[in-house]
Order: sequence, then C-alpha cells, then structure tokens
Amino acid sequence: MTRQSSLSKIADTDANTGAAGAVVLLSGGIDSYTTAALAHEKGFRCYGLTVMYGQRHSCEIDAARRVAASLKVVEHKIIELDLRSLGGSALTSDEPVPKMSPSYSGTKPVIPPTYVPARNTILLSLALAWAEVLGVFDIFIGANAVDYSGYPDCRAEFIGSFEGLANVATKAAVEGKGRFRIHAPVLYMTKGDIIKQGVKIGLDYSLTHSCYDPDEQGRPCGQCDSCLIRLKGFDEAHLHDPVEYL
Repeated sequence: MTRQSSLSKIADTDANTGAAGAVVLLSGGIDSYTTAALAHEKGFRCYGLTVMYGQRHSCEIDAARRVAASLKVVEHKIIELDLRSLGGSALTSDEPVPKMSPSYSGTKPVIPPTYVPARNTILLSLALAWAEVLGVFDIFIGANAVDYSGYPDCRAEFIGSFEGLANVATKAAVEGKGRFRIHAPVLYMTKGDIIKQGVKIGLDYSLTHSCYDPDEQGRPCGQCDSCLIRLKGFDEAHLHDPVEYL
C-alpha cells in the first residue's frame, strides 16, 4: 500500500451533514489519538471504536475515553473481547513484560512477547463490521511502521492486504455500494514527527497512555518498550512528556 492510498481523499458523504463518516480505532495512545485528530482535520465525522481485549490493565481504556471526549467523536463504542483465553502475549497473560529492551532500534529482528496474536486483524475486522452497519467506507488505524516494536500487523503490507480483504468480504462492497479504504496517516512518520504534528494541531498528550506495565495508580513504568519509544519520540520532538512516570 502506498502513502498516497493510505491518505486517500474523502469520497463518501454523510446524509445529514455532507461530511464523510469514518470509524477510527482508539487505543488511548499517541498514535491513535493523532490519527483520529487527523481524520477530524480532514473533515470526517468520527466514530471511535475501542476494544477491551483482555489487556493487562484498564488505563488505556480510560485514556481512550478521554481522547474520544476531547475530540467530540459522534459515538464512542467500547467492545469487550477476551483474548486472554487464547494467551500468546505478555499483554494478555501473566508473562513478564520485558524492560529496557528497545526493539524499535532495529538491531534485532525478534518480535517481542508483547505482540498480541492477530490483534490488528481482529480490531480492523470489528471496525469493518461497524463501518458496514453505519454505511461508511473509511476506517482509520494508528498503525506505525517506523518507531514501533516490530509487530507484523503494523506494516504497509498488512494494511494494504486488509483493505483488499474488506472489499471482497463485505456485502456493501460486493453490491457496489462503496469501496472500503483503510487509512493509516501516521504509518510512515517517526514518533517524534507524530508528536510534533499533534502538538501543531493542539492535541493534549497528557490524555494518552502508552505503558504496557503501569503501577496500581496507572503511572507508566518508563522502562517497557512502549514507554521507551514514547520517551524517544518526545526527546526527538524536543518536548516534555506531560505524563508522570515512576
């Protein structure tokens, strides 16, 4: 999938306002917050979708609620789906979260144990189902292929493949009512560039949560892969991270 196709132009209009409708996946992190804001900037009426998939803590769900409220999404839907029963990830089990092992550096190709099997495939499938029910054909996801943990479902190849699937697996597409587009506007941006872009359009990153292993008060550990990537991004952006770390 090319950068141009991931940022395709608005084509579908909402019958009531003339604005395009879009489903946006909201995790409560920096990438999804910025992605949703960029969708809003483009004129989309955003429907936020957050999934409680059995992750280790509820902090990111609370952050997703804050983000959705700040962006004034049309509707914020939270779906419960227990992936802990499947296991296979440090985020959905009692397996320790690795600390001080920055996989974003690219020095090792090993996918970390925080990878959740098929997570983005599952999340996009739920977003696709809701989009079809809503009658909208644009879906936004905060996938990033630059500063990330090496997850295979954060790459352009995955985004493009899912878009192809969406257009052969749905009644709306097969009947010619529209063509689904998967937008990933921060896909090729560094974390620093994402943060600078968000600050430029007035985002408040104190609303977000990134840590894989926060304490009981929800304070980020500052040592897991996600925290290291986040801190690196703020450092590159020459900005102070507004959240309180342990």
